[in-house]
Amino acid sequence: MRRVMVRYTLKPGRAGENEDHIRRVFEQLARERPAGLRYAAFKLEDGVSFVHVAHTDAREGRNPLTELSAFQAFAAGIRERCAEPPVTVQLQEIGSYDFFDPVTSG
Repeated sequence: MRRVMVRYTLKPGRAGENEDHIRRVFEQLARERPAGLRYAAFKLEDGVSFVHVAHTDAREGRNPLTELSAFQAFAAGIRERCAEPPVTVQLQEIGSYDFFDPVTSG
């Protein structure tokens, strides 16, 4: 199991393009529904900073997110779009409430 957070800041005027890439990633996720992945992307209130949080139950180092063609297209141009490049940090959960696990009813 691996949990990471990635933060970066875009150059002015690049947020819309970045959001389009992110939407395509989520569209492909909705179609393909890869197992072992939980993923969220957020735009911060400054309008140019983004945070992505991913949880993978990757076996043998496999990451279903990076295998998606839409994610590969997103990642291919990210450094060129950024004023501050992506910084990835490992997350060690202390506690959470329905954050990584689906909400169950009943």
